[in-house]
Amino acid sequence: MHLEAKTGAMAPPEVATQTSRTVLNLREMLLRGDFSAGDRISELPLVARLGVSRTPIRLALDRLEHEGLLETAPAGGFVVRGFTVADIWDAIEMRGILEGSAARLACERFGDPSELDNLRHYRDQMETHTLERANIDTFAEYMDLNEAFHAEIVTVAQSPLLRKTLDRVIAIPFAAPSAVVFANIRVPNATRNFAIGQEHHQAIVEAIEQRQGARAEALAREHARIARRNLEAILSDERILSQVPGASLLKLPAAV
Repeated sequence: MHLEAKTGAMAPPEVATQTSRTVLNLREMLLRGDFSAGDRISELPLVARLGVSRTPIRLALDRLEHEGLLETAPAGGFVVRGFTVADIWDAIEMRGILEGSAARLACERFGDPSELDNLRHYRDQMETHTLERANIDTFAEYMDLNEAFHAEIVTVAQSPLLRKTLDRVIAIPFAAPSAVVFANIRVPNATRNFAIGQEHHQAIVEAIEQRQGARAEALAREHARIARRNLEAILSDERILSQVPGASLLKLPAAV
């Protein structure tokens, strides 16, 4: 689906493709700390930096404002949005609610058992990973599998509206399923939390296979709460926090 300008006109295919790439590049820049909360974002410097025209830049900024990573400035243009810890807790809780609904709908809507093959595959591949053998390469693979696992539940749920709503929630820093996975190996109780997460993956698939909607929903919601426990530990250690994508957008309470 092509992006639309504010006028409602359909963007040409080449502009839509450039805009999608620009959205990805800008989102990555925001999350890795190229900008801090409150920074003003101007079109012209981005044109030079990203090598695209102003039209895809403008459309990309509109998209990121819609996602919640940017805010409209009073004088026009955009500024980088900052997030409080309460914002992050709400986003994680909302993700749990939405992913729980997706797991329940998956139970109700899958037809042939083969429709769960991808879900089983991602679960099985994740089971081969352990913290003892973790490094940056293996965890990059694990994070991709984890994202794919969560996305596949939504695919089986067959709800485009739920997917669209969930995409907006997980665009918020720290809210995505794999947002703090790599940093998690450095926090207290990392091994225990990792094992619990793996058990949840197994149990969610089993619940969906057996069409146990209420159980699948409860498991998915509890699974999201692991992210909160991990993030609470990360927030207590500035060295670890600085390595987490999106840390520069977080508004932490002033030290007393």
